[in-house]
Amino acid sequence: MTNNASALPSTATIRCGVIGVGRMGRHHARLCSQVEGADLVGVVDASEARRNDMVEQYGCGAFASVDALIAAGVDACVVATPTVTHRAVVEQLLAAGVHCLVEKPLAPDETEARAMADAAARGTAILQVGHVVRFDPVMVAIRNIPNLTPRFVEVDRVSPMTFRSVDVGVVLDMMIHDLDVLIMLMGSEPEEIHANAVSVLGEAEDVCNARLVFPAGLDGIRCTANVTASRLALKTERKMRIISEDAYVSADFGERRGTVVRKAVNAAQLADIRARFKSGEDLSGLNYLELVKVDALDVGQGEPLKLQLENFLNAVRTGSKPFVDAQAGFAAVRTAQRIVECARRAGARMI
Repeated sequence: MTNNASALPSTATIRCGVIGVGRMGRHHARLCSQVEGADLVGVVDASEARRNDMVEQYGCGAFASVDALIAAGVDACVVATPTVTHRAVVEQLLAAGVHCLVEKPLAPDETEARAMADAAARGTAILQVGHVVRFDPVMVAIRNIPNLTPRFVEVDRVSPMTFRSVDVGVVLDMMIHDLDVLIMLMGSEPEEIHANAVSVLGEAEDVCNARLVFPAGLDGIRCTANVTASRLALKTERKMRIISEDAYVSADFGERRGTVVRKAVNAAQLADIRARFKSGEDLSGLNYLELVKVDALDVGQGEPLKLQLENFLNAVRTGSKPFVDAQAGFAAVRTAQRIVECARRAGARMI
């Protein structure tokens, strides 16, 4: 078993395990058995039936405990167990020198997330957090837009109740995807939060809206984000809109498409329009669509979960920093906790 990521040769096959092979874990097992440079050694799950199903499909080992999987010899593991169990499983793996890719959220609260990030910092094994939206081709396309400086962002992530991940509320279950990408885009956590939430089916919130204000950039202007998450909707939507001074971006993650609108006029034309507008001139004869340039967002191909695993394996193999490290996972959890606490102070109905 390898205890140091940088010690692995560039062509080394990484011996992988998957802990928890339920709804998400079975996809991780599939990819660990298929991705070049990975070898699925075995899976761990409390259900013997689920373990045996993975053996039948991928010919890997099946173990009833994390200890047994470690003893079998693994370099890296994907942890896809319920959020409340993440800390115990991840700290056990890190202590054994096993690299970890843990499903989002990193932990159920800031305290446990901080402890896990500290454990990763003390050891030599990598801890990556599964904020897979960063690897979505739509998000990759947004990140690649040059000179995009958001001034206002609106995000909607809604779906019908699936009765999965009910060990946490909608903020940690769904909204945290968008909190992570917002923190990534802005380069910092929000400095101001306003939120309201409603709990309908259980003790945790099922619907939440948050208004986040991020610190000012070099230009002294702050960005505001309006984020909504619901698991009680009648349809599934994953949409993001970004407004900056130079561009408007509209993205639909479900449809894997988007639009980028930019100013088509040059500086002199824009100055002339502004002067005419300021003077009170009737500009109704102008065609707005001739003043802007509309392009389709350049969305590439790829399975986000596979791209995430490849990034993780590359970090393990080279010793480089993973795209979503423990500190990023901690920041997302801390922001989520601040939102839930703010909603409670606002008088959200939490049964």
